[in-house]
Amino acid sequence: MSDQKPSGTMRTTERIVQQGGPGRGPMGGMVGQKADDFGGSARRLLQLLRPARGRAVAVLLLAAGSVASVAVGPWLLGRATDSVFNGFIGGRIDPGTTKADVVADAEARGDSGLAEFLDGLDFVPGRGVDFGAVGDILLMALAIYVGGQVLGWLQGYLVNDIVQGTVRRMRSDVEEKIHRLPLAYFDRQPRGELLSRVTNDIDNVAQNLQQTMSQLLTSLMMVVGVLGMMFWVSPLLALIALVSVPIAMFTTSRVMKRSQGQFIGQWRQTGRLNAQVEEAISGHALVTVFGRRAAVEAEFDDANEQLYESSYRAQFISGLVMPLMMLIGNLNYVVIAVVGGLRVASGSLSLGEVQAFIQYTRMFTQPITQIASMANLLQSGVASAERVFELLDAEEEADPSSLAALPARIETRGEVVFDHVSFSYGEEPLIEDLSLVAHPGQMVAIVGPTGAGKTTLVNLVMRFYELRGGRITLDGTDVSAMSRAELRSRVGMVLQDTWLFEGTIRDNIAYGRPDATEEEIREAARATYVDRFVHSLPDGYDTRVDDEGSNLSAGERQLITIARAFLAKPALLILDEATSSVDTRTELLLQKAMAALRTDRTSFVIAHRLSTIRDADLILVMEDGRIVEQGSHAELLERDGAFARLHAAQFAAAAV
Repeated sequence: MSDQKPSGTMRTTERIVQQGGPGRGPMGGMVGQKADDFGGSARRLLQLLRPARGRAVAVLLLAAGSVASVAVGPWLLGRATDSVFNGFIGGRIDPGTTKADVVADAEARGDSGLAEFLDGLDFVPGRGVDFGAVGDILLMALAIYVGGQVLGWLQGYLVNDIVQGTVRRMRSDVEEKIHRLPLAYFDRQPRGELLSRVTNDIDNVAQNLQQTMSQLLTSLMMVVGVLGMMFWVSPLLALIALVSVPIAMFTTSRVMKRSQGQFIGQWRQTGRLNAQVEEAISGHALVTVFGRRAAVEAEFDDANEQLYESSYRAQFISGLVMPLMMLIGNLNYVVIAVVGGLRVASGSLSLGEVQAFIQYTRMFTQPITQIASMANLLQSGVASAERVFELLDAEEEADPSSLAALPARIETRGEVVFDHVSFSYGEEPLIEDLSLVAHPGQMVAIVGPTGAGKTTLVNLVMRFYELRGGRITLDGTDVSAMSRAELRSRVGMVLQDTWLFEGTIRDNIAYGRPDATEEEIREAARATYVDRFVHSLPDGYDTRVDDEGSNLSAGERQLITIARAFLAKPALLILDEATSSVDTRTELLLQKAMAALRTDRTSFVIAHRLSTIRDADLILVMEDGRIVEQGSHAELLERDGAFARLHAAQFAAAAV
């Protein structure tokens, strides 16, 4: 876009593309650094859910109902077990005795353990299993479990709706943000890295929200609900089970600290690899022509290897959580089973209560294990969210606050005035105290060596960059007081590098004026000689082109971009080497078409080929950001100065 690129310090939001430094691992590969603010990024990610507060409350209620039904289930099954066991014992005792007689008889025989055990049972001598009561308990348990599943399904439905809506808003915010970012941001960002944030990172956030939001909420509630039931059944066994919690938390935190940085590195390397692949694919022809395929493959292998190392370490370390948690849970299960058996033998607990408690132990360990296993997902998701937030927090182009006081539409004439303009990309000044006036209808040509500031000059008119001093006016209005949308709606720009989007030739021509009629489109095509080659295509104006226009020649693509600018009918026309890709005969025809277009319109033409600007009303010769000469073609040649030297150098030829 410009003759010189910014050389200023890279912002914090672009640190993702930096390499080397303290983030390098012992094997030379990037291991990634920890998130600057893991907790802050996580809280900010949760704040994105605020528009869905009502549905989030409904999710909480549904989760509570689902967890309550699951927590009550083992207790009911324990009651069924007690009913069966009591009936089994009672059916084998003489119906003529009482429970007290049975207990006293056991004590008389010196079997105090059996006496305590029988005393803890609720049986009736001579009465067998009451299958009706057992069936009622099982039906109740079945109804509760089915109800819990229905509540869980509704919860999952709402969570999916919340997450997808949140991610949709995030994508919209990112898309809008990209259009508000200054050109300088894109000068510093590799396209592949930016695409990785917009696609891979947002997809990763969506996947992690989907997987963790419902499971994490349910698991936390399950821990609370099951713990409450455990204390109700047996406070002693509940306290024993709680011993595993701090052990599990300590183990999880140690693993998370080791894996957190690895996930940051994984997504950093993903962005770097995407940038490299995008660059290699875009320049595939040049890579092949210059025989650089081996070098490109070596660079890819290096980046791919670093991504492999980061991903392997991240997944391996975080994958240790699950087996460690299962080991802790199994040890806890063994202790509970032993102590519970002793309590049943002493008559302190019934068999059904121990059965329920063992189920609760499994249910208590499982959500803790799930929470721990989701640690890697949370880290990966927050790491991606932080990268997206860095993009959203990047400094934007600031539009003035006084827009409301401006007229809705200024008169369109095309007069451009540079009033003591100064500009620099970094500390080194590029343009200093530049003043000029381009009158309506004039063709102003800008020439000079590479790096003189030619493209920068028109970029300042478009407000791609902000001035350091002075001002630029369009038809008497300071461009800094106009919104960028309003300013750029009056300007048509054709670059040396053509850009076509995937669609028909008609759609590409009408890109700047979607409401243009068919006749207006064809008129612009005829004026720019697009119509001449369109009829040789199989579908005419309905011929589809891809985003690179591979089914058209370079000159034909350039003609379409010029037709696009012509159709927009701008007050100001900027041509940055716009005819460099067309043949000499077509260039002459285009110059005639431009002459008709320039009526009552100003045009800035950046040219290296001096033959294209013979008819320019004003030629500006720039060197080191300054206008060293200005005048017509003939006047500048007569002065025998900088322009004459450029002219002589360009048209000089070796004698044969």
